Amino acid sequence: MAYVKWILLAIVAILVASVVHYTLPQTDIVRITDTYEKRVDVGENRLFWSNASSGFSTSQPGRDVFFIQTRRDDGDVMVYRNEDTGWGWPPFFKFNTSNLQAEANDLRSTGEAPQWVRLRHYGWRNEMFSIFPNALSVEPIASPAEGKGWPIGTIVVLTLLVAAIWAVTVRIRRFFARRRARREA
Repeated sequence: MAYVKWILLAIVAILVASVVHYTLPQTDIVRITDTYEKRVDVGENRLFWSNASSGFSTSQPGRDVFFIQTRRDDGDVMVYRNEDTGWGWPPFFKFNTSNLQAEANDLRSTGEAPQWVRLRHYGWRNEMFSIFPNALSVEPIASPAEGKGWPIGTIVVLTLLVAAIWAVTVRIRRFFARRRARREA
């Protein structure tokens, strides 16, 4: 029975870690190669797209989504979607999709004259299921050597999450210790 308990705890920990990793913002150093708008019919992977009610008509099956095509310093290609999160999850309250697309379009560059940017995003890229990370902001930088910077917000959120887990764990242990003490008395 102890193995089952540890397996269930491991599954819960993996699920929580997955949600946290998907939701917390990450930073990539990239060069923007192109920006475009595409009509998307969200299907099986609707969980990984923003809520349709944030700026889109819910009566139509598809919607227009902005995309930002990039190339990393090592040559790998990465595509980001750019859509509002609205008031939904994750709580970034992003309403600046058009402005961000204009900024990204202005920062496009070629391999001969690269303009590097620090692109903040959340989410994962999965080519098989057509899942794209959602761009949150772009900031021009001089070179990839400048780095990604310190993720202060992520550090604060993770610290608060660990503190909350610790507080709940301590209270649960105290509860069962008092219960055991009452039974023994």
